Amino acid sequence: MLRFLNLLTILALLGSAGYAYTIKYQTSFRTEQIAKTKIEIKTEQDAVAVLRAEYSFLTRPERIQQLADRYLDLQAPTLDKLVAMRALPDRVAHADTIGAEIDQLGLGVPSTPAVDAGAAPTTPQPPKSAKTKTSASATPTGHAR
Repeated sequence: MLRFLNLLTILALLGSAGYAYTIKYQTSFRTEQIAKTKIEIKTEQDAVAVLRAEYSFLTRPERIQQLADRYLDLQAPTLDKLVAMRALPDRVAHADTIGAEIDQLGLGVPSTPAVDAGAAPTTPQPPKSAKTKTSASATPTGHAR
């Protein structure tokens, strides 16, 4: 019996040692992955910084002005090019082409029924001619407390 317990204890010790080494190597592997990911993040941040600097360099106003002078045939505005506001054409109304096609297909029917002019209102209206007195002891539902 004593040998069996010794053997069981030795096996438990070997199993826990193997588990500890497995955890150690997994931790080392994850640490290496984290370090590689940090290096990749730093590389991407550096690339973004380079792109931002390049964008700032390419969008300098003096560079844009040189390119405009070289490639665009722009002329300085003169007084004869200015017109009055009333000389401009009116805005064209926005056309809803999809809505027009839906109406042509007959699918533009409203989803709620039309209101009948002779029908009684669905919401009760307070009497217009009589002045009502409300007592302080009555609740809004009309029940006494």
